[in-house]
Amino acid sequence: LREFLAGRKKLCIYDKDLQDAPIVHFHGKAKQEIGGRLLVHFYAFLFFQDWHQDLWMKRFVRDHVRYIDDIQCAAARIVTAIRTTKLQPSDDGQFDGFHVRRGDFQYKATRVSAEELVAAAKAEIPKGRTVYIGTDERHKEFFKPLKDHGWKLLFLDDFKHLLGDINSNYYGMIDQLVTSRSHTFFGCWFSTFTGYITRIRGYHTQNNLVATPGNNADAQAYQEGRLPHSYYYALLEHKTKLHDYWPIKQAFYAREFPASWLHLDYDLSEER
Repeated sequence: LREFLAGRKKLCIYDKDLQDAPIVHFHGKAKQEIGGRLLVHFYAFLFFQDWHQDLWMKRFVRDHVRYIDDIQCAAARIVTAIRTTKLQPSDDGQFDGFHVRRGDFQYKATRVSAEELVAAAKAEIPKGRTVYIGTDERHKEFFKPLKDHGWKLLFLDDFKHLLGDINSNYYGMIDQLVTSRSHTFFGCWFSTFTGYITRIRGYHTQNNLVATPGNNADAQAYQEGRLPHSYYYALLEHKTKLHDYWPIKQAFYAREFPASWLHLDYDLSEER
């Protein structure tokens, strides 16, 4: 509990009054008005004394608080198309991904140039790799330096024929699901959009524990809640933060934490 508090001083105990209340309202007013907003991950706000209840709650969110089937299936069609279409002979069915936040983001330091994107990722993504870019940047010529570097770029626009009549308001969510399946991923610190991609990638690693048995480096990392193939292109001082295990810390919204995905099915295993 002390670690979970992460510097917070007050507890809101779920007592009989709260349990009997017909409505529990989480306000959205500014801090100066009433003391702050609920701008924090669900798992960083709720603490269960019984660890079984904690895992149940996180499994419930993982399995049921998710995008609708139309979105999931559209993303799956795109991932299948990328993996089965060879853009060059060396393609191995894998692809890499970026989430590049460009639009209304208030953190100006994260709005970097395309040349800085290349500089941040060129050591981790070899030339010639297929790279899917999820972005709110409408002018695709912005990404020309990435293409000139030698990456084979793909965008959601390249797969409109696979989307059918799906609501265009879902496009960003489809980008999240597609990039979550990339081998090497680069996202943006402070972006909750990137954050959810990394949480989904965390969910995937737990499935991959079966696919990566033994003592190889990836399996060891997944067992410890680390994401060795996920990076931040900005801010660069956080580039490899996901390669290490971190308990929940402030500022909560800046990233997701392993507590949200690590060993969620532990008490369901046959060995327990």
